[in-house]
Amino acid sequence: MPPGTVAPSPPTGSGARSWRQVEFAALDFETTGLDLRTDEVVSFGVVPITHGRIAMRGAVHQLVAPPVPPSPRSQTIHQLRPQDLAGAPDLVHARERLRESLEGRFLLVWFAEIELHFLRQIFGGSARRWRRRTIDVRNLAIAFEGQPRERRQQRGYALSASAERHGVPVADAHDALDDALVTAQLFLVLATGLRTGGQASLRNLRRTAAT
Repeated sequence: MPPGTVAPSPPTGSGARSWRQVEFAALDFETTGLDLRTDEVVSFGVVPITHGRIAMRGAVHQLVAPPVPPSPRSQTIHQLRPQDLAGAPDLVHARERLRESLEGRFLLVWFAEIELHFLRQIFGGSARRWRRRTIDVRNLAIAFEGQPRERRQQRGYALSASAERHGVPVADAHDALDDALVTAQLFLVLATGLRTGGQASLRNLRRTAAT
């Protein structure tokens, strides 16, 4: 699949602003399996945050018909069977909706390597370009809880478990929209509570999530 048009990046010079003044989009992909070399997207969810508040009116949940069926293991996780995806658009047609939902926003994801892999696959662009507009909320949670650096490499640091520790409800784990919503809610909890060594700026949050 040739890359599509990359969603325009947020305005330059946003780093010094309070994170509450910045537009975000929490993003989650569900896929056909657990191998990034062969995975395909089966759904995505996007939840915007505007002025420090979740804006569910602008939320997006899109099923995608993949070129290969979901693996049996993945079906037990996200509960999306081939028949559930029948009639859904393929990613070439669905990606314009994704592009529009990300336009001009910084991204919030849980375990950035996965989402960034698919964003590059869908839209192209360098890893550095995507990382510059992305906050890994998982890393914020680890920093908030004072975990050592090596915990960042452990996939066992799960979204649902972190949500439970911070009092964020999980209605439907591994549903792309609900996972995006949980990621957005966790970000608000963590960004409000983290001491980043200065003002609550976007730059300070990004540094915290990257170290």
